[in-house]
Amino acid sequence: MVPDAKHAPLPCPCGRPAYDRCCGRHVGTALPAPDAETLMRSRYSAFVLDRREHLLATWHASTRPAAIEPPPPGLRWLGLEVRQHRLTGPDAAEVEFVARSKLAGRAHRLHERSRFVRDQGRWFYLDGEIDPPVAG
Repeated sequence: MVPDAKHAPLPCPCGRPAYDRCCGRHVGTALPAPDAETLMRSRYSAFVLDRREHLLATWHASTRPAAIEPPPPGLRWLGLEVRQHRLTGPDAAEVEFVARSKLAGRAHRLHERSRFVRDQGRWFYLDGEIDPPVAG
């Protein structure tokens, strides 16, 4: 049986199944992500959906900017590939990922190794190392 398109769940921007059962459980809610990879996926979804409040709320206070600029007009996020997720300590983790986007007809890849910390039981984005951008 084919699901009714009107009631089919929206796909999650992070590439996993339904948004409401994936990143939608964390973006704009008080439910903390259970691990750094889940938090990183929810942050990617927040970038796709322009939910800057989630990005700020999940950024560690020690490195959080005062504000996040809106995305450039016409930016389209095309996909996320998580390459590695590893614990680096009892309350620290790294997630390596590639996020693809398109702007003004040009494709771009963002390759980052992000660092996360668990503070008072919640995971937060700390910072990341970004490889030089690749266009094309």
